Amino acid sequence: MAEDRTSPREAGEADHGRRVASMFGRIARWYDFLNHSLSLGQDVIWRRRLVRRLRLPENGMLLDLACGTMDVTLEALRQYPGARVAALDFSGPMLARGRDKAAAAGKAAVVVPALADGRCLPLPDASVDAASIAFGIRNILPREQAFCEIFRVLRPGGRLCVLEFGTGKARIWKGVYNLYLDRLLPMAGRLVSGDAQAYRYLADTIRAFPSARELAAEMTASGFSEVFWQPFLSGIVYVHVARKAPEAAG
Repeated sequence: MAEDRTSPREAGEADHGRRVASMFGRIARWYDFLNHSLSLGQDVIWRRRLVRRLRLPENGMLLDLACGTMDVTLEALRQYPGARVAALDFSGPMLARGRDKAAAAGKAAVVVPALADGRCLPLPDASVDAASIAFGIRNILPREQAFCEIFRVLRPGGRLCVLEFGTGKARIWKGVYNLYLDRLLPMAGRLVSGDAQAYRYLADTIRAFPSARELAAEMTASGFSEVFWQPFLSGIVYVHVARKAPEAAG
């Protein structure tokens, strides 16, 4: 029998990925409703702003990583009608709902959905013009591995745009937002989806997430340049933009 050389850390990260994929599978049918209702519709505006910052060239190829139910994918195709999208996610049920939405919108021909791990992308070097990940980087461990993979598949000059919650360590609105994370979010998730654990996980990962400056440092360490960020809604959500330098090797 071959010796298992998997380290405890690698085994823990793999187990984390399986548990998170299972969790998202359980809430897939409620995901869009809860996103829109719990954000009071702000998530639609945030995604629109994210896509605007991609600067996807005409007829360009977008990688939408952790695409979920493909809200970013469809918004990208609205803003960039000639684009094509590689829509990747590690949850089969989420991906299936996204495929249905793309088909209903008449966009199935320009969307390539695939079940994939963000730490090992099934794409060639320098094969996409831009990359997006909305509310997904928290779920990938280690983040740096995902950033390095995105950097690998981006063409020189391409942009990565990340939409994510800010760190829950900061007190926002005099602590009202923190109360929402700790109490109201898990309660709402339980009442609607029947899965309080999933929304407790969401609150816990937001609290543990790094600050905007720390996340930018991780992106820079992965090879990106010209990294900047912009807060939305008093820093509850941030969009980070990073670029692969035009002269960078694949």
